[in-house]
Amino acid sequence: MDIHLNQNDGVPVYLQIINQVKHLVSSKRLVTDQELPAIRVLAEQILVNPNTVARAYRELEIAGWLYKKRGAGTFVSGKASPLSDSERNRIIDEKIKGLLAEARQMDISITSLINRLKELSLKK
Repeated sequence: MDIHLNQNDGVPVYLQIINQVKHLVSSKRLVTDQELPAIRVLAEQILVNPNTVARAYRELEIAGWLYKKRGAGTFVSGKASPLSDSERNRIIDEKIKGLLAEARQMDISITSLINRLKELSLKK
């Protein structure tokens, strides 16, 4: 599973995991009944405490995005609803805030950042 954390953006790690799993499901990169990595496996991959992954999985399960099979693992639920516009905006806002913080640390102007974004959007 492709999860990338940004320790500098101020968003709690468990929320970053939740947002990215929702995005992966909404974009069909994770499909109904697909098994997710075990808590310990994902924690090792993304270098976080297993309790952090467990919290994210638990909240995703409560929200209907995931379900558990005793002794078998955690799976993507077919009941997950697509992201609402406000949820999509919230997720992208978090990513933009992180990018802006990194740009400030590297002394990159917003104009340069916008120009770079335009350049990258034109590449396929």
